[in-house]
Amino acid sequence: MNIEKTKVQMRKGVLEYCILSIIEKGDAYASDIIDELKKAEMIVVEGTLYPLLTRLKNDDLLQYRWEESTSGPPRKYYALTDQGIEFLKELSETWNQLIEAVNKVTLEKHKNG
Repeated sequence: MNIEKTKVQMRKGVLEYCILSIIEKGDAYASDIIDELKKAEMIVVEGTLYPLLTRLKNDDLLQYRWEESTSGPPRKYYALTDQGIEFLKELSETWNQLIEAVNKVTLEKHKNG
């Protein structure tokens, strides 16, 4: 079995949560989001990010605004909608429950093993 494939799938599973969490900190430009994800070793390429941002916007979880740039074309900055804030809160609760459940399973194994 290829461990890299499994790692990629695990990261994909939490990518939406990570993106919304980054944007919650303040309006974000796509390249800023990519930089944050790369720093956290959640490697993402633009080709992965843009469709996800579009889907989140279409689901009314994100909104965006255009801002003029001194070094090129206008930039699109993303922000959470009220619905996005609520969704992120629910995702956060779900994530914490998942961590707890996984830790119970994996840590119990190590204690008893």
